[in-house]
Amino acid sequence: MRDWQRLDPRMLLVHPLIELRRFVVPLVGVFLFGASQGGVGTFVGIAALAIPVTIGVVRYLTTSYRIADGRIELQRGLLNRQRLSTPLDRVRTVDLTASVVHRLLRLSTVGIGTGTAGTDGSDRLELDALATTEAGTLRDQLLAGAAVRAGVAGGREGEVGGVPTPAEPVVSFTPRWLLYAPFTSTGLVIVGGLLGGLGQIAGEYEVDITIDERLAAPSGVLIAAAIVVLLLAALAITVVGYLVANGGLTLTRQPGSWHLRRGLLTTRETSIDIERVAGVGIGEPAALRMVRGARLSAIVTGLDRTDRGSEVLVPPAPAAVARTAATAVLGTAAPIDSPLTGHGRAAIRRRYARALWPALLVSVAVALLVLAGLSPWLLVVTPVPVAAAVALAADRARSLGHALSGAHLVARSGSLLRRRDILDREHVIGWTFRDTWFQRRAGLTTLDATTAGGRGRVTVLDLPAADATAFADDALPGLVAQFR
Repeated sequence: MRDWQRLDPRMLLVHPLIELRRFVVPLVGVFLFGASQGGVGTFVGIAALAIPVTIGVVRYLTTSYRIADGRIELQRGLLNRQRLSTPLDRVRTVDLTASVVHRLLRLSTVGIGTGTAGTDGSDRLELDALATTEAGTLRDQLLAGAAVRAGVAGGREGEVGGVPTPAEPVVSFTPRWLLYAPFTSTGLVIVGGLLGGLGQIAGEYEVDITIDERLAAPSGVLIAAAIVVLLLAALAITVVGYLVANGGLTLTRQPGSWHLRRGLLTTRETSIDIERVAGVGIGEPAALRMVRGARLSAIVTGLDRTDRGSEVLVPPAPAAVARTAATAVLGTAAPIDSPLTGHGRAAIRRRYARALWPALLVSVAVALLVLAGLSPWLLVVTPVPVAAAVALAADRARSLGHALSGAHLVARSGSLLRRRDILDREHVIGWTFRDTWFQRRAGLTTLDATTAGGRGRVTVLDLPAADATAFADDALPGLVAQFR
């Protein structure tokens, strides 16, 4: 593909619609103005409508791409001309995304994650859009080219005579996963936003809602009914949103890459170069742990840290599903099941101290308010923050740990958002030791295993200082041996 290629001509039906959506607010204003000005205003409205349509057409005519000399190149723009170029061995992920409109036209948007920032701050090249079959072919070419440049081509697993063999999904979406949707915060956030917006509108326009006396009910009943409606709305929004985002999810191992497909309306297919997968993170938030659920993400080297979408492998689902996928990605279950080494009494005391101080301050504040004249019944709630803090600290203490398991290092911490990070030691590029004044007094330090993937590091919290140096030296012999 050495010659410059254009996007699919069917994008002439989509690009103008995209630009119209961006201009919808000023266009509405122009048409309202035109309606009040008669014939001249109508002409102005039609002329304004032509502007975003023209922009969409020009966008199509000035965008082209090619693969040549081991590079993927993209050029776009008319007045502000851009030409982006990156080596194929910098390709980390390839995403195929198709909205409902794209699917009707059999088109897909190709997003190429390269790990190199462009002029807009993004590390992605985007082709919107190609025919679905052509997009799939381009994805295979990009990943194959990346593998060849990295020296892993030829005779790869899953190929017979150079032709990829069909792969069975490692995990697939089932309706049972919907049971875990309510144990995420998405629905509550959406409902809270809607209620806040409605409340602001009602206050702005002085909306007064009255209830006929014949239908009146005790205030307690109305409050209970409102809470039930809110909970049902949150549940419905969360489940529907989860289904739309993750319906049809499959995770398969293709030759040289992990392939993830998901989405009910807008579909997204993500292919991650296996050589770029440095490890996994198993998220176990408190709400999910209550129902034995978990989620799984990949630690992918070279990705922009804000590009979380390409890292997700399993959304909130049964913990057994996340474990199955993690085992497949790592090639072993040992780091998932390995017992963790605790961090000692000083680290446990620190968990309790950090949890209890804010709770004690709240309790003292409530007591002072009672002394200032508020109802003495408020004293009944003062033990609640302390009891909650003790429970939180105990769970944090149980969760804290680390281990070396074969070729992987493991770190786990957190309670409300507990996470177990498993990183291939070959992807550790350095160590960072950090400690605050309070940590130094307790003889503790925080150890960061620096990597080019995920958040840029895997953190081991509150290790005894001597143990931190020994752990780093055992994981990557020779690098910090002089500090032991």
